[in-house]
Amino acid sequence: MARTAIRGRLTWTVASVIDLVDETPHVRSLVLDVPHWPGHLPGQHLDVRLTAEDGYQTERSYSIATPADGRRVTISVELIADGEVSPYLAGELRVGDKLELRGPIGGYFVWTPGDGRPLLLVGGGSGIVPLMAMLRARIAAASDSPVRLLVSARSINEIIYSAELESIASAKSGVAIIRTLTRTQPSGWSGYARRVDGAMLAEIAWPADKQPRSFACGPTGFVETVASGLVALGHEPGNIRTERFGPTGG
Repeated sequence: MARTAIRGRLTWTVASVIDLVDETPHVRSLVLDVPHWPGHLPGQHLDVRLTAEDGYQTERSYSIATPADGRRVTISVELIADGEVSPYLAGELRVGDKLELRGPIGGYFVWTPGDGRPLLLVGGGSGIVPLMAMLRARIAAASDSPVRLLVSARSINEIIYSAELESIASAKSGVAIIRTLTRTQPSGWSGYARRVDGAMLAEIAWPADKQPRSFACGPTGFVETVASGLVALGHEPGNIRTERFGPTGG
């Protein structure tokens, strides 16, 4: 992901892997124990650094998938087949292994349960990760902010956190989950079956006069479509926050 937040005086620390959860065939969540973690806001991210035996180092940024929970921090990593970092994190890493990280980072793309306005979350692929932190924070705080989450994925098997989203939707707690599958759909599919567009946003977005907060995360083209579509519907640009994927090499 392309990041613009200033890192300030953050220092590297060592975290321990305490659990691994396969979310989809290509996405794994890493649950980390981070001593002296200062806490974070939903939507923030962190940096992970890997060091090879010959001293070569490489870094990647990952959104935090959960709200603050003491020393526990969870990130979700999508496997990029020819990537430099994700094959290790999503495939080779084991419980008990150590990782260098620093964070939290970012202050623009964040939401807190104290904001009672309607909330629209739009995620493309792994762009759902920081949005899930917001949704989980809303549930943990028993907030009554009405939420609509639009998830775009290529197929039903590629929706990250699918089972949890189903549970949230069935709880009838003021959270609506809308899905669109852009490549293949299962038999009997009743959701959307195309890329997110202006017409879809017109159907699912909160009315602009309610002054909702909107967050969109995903590939650059996806995010630009969402942001421009919401503005065309009359939403204030200042109420729309975006985070875009950037070429990181995986």
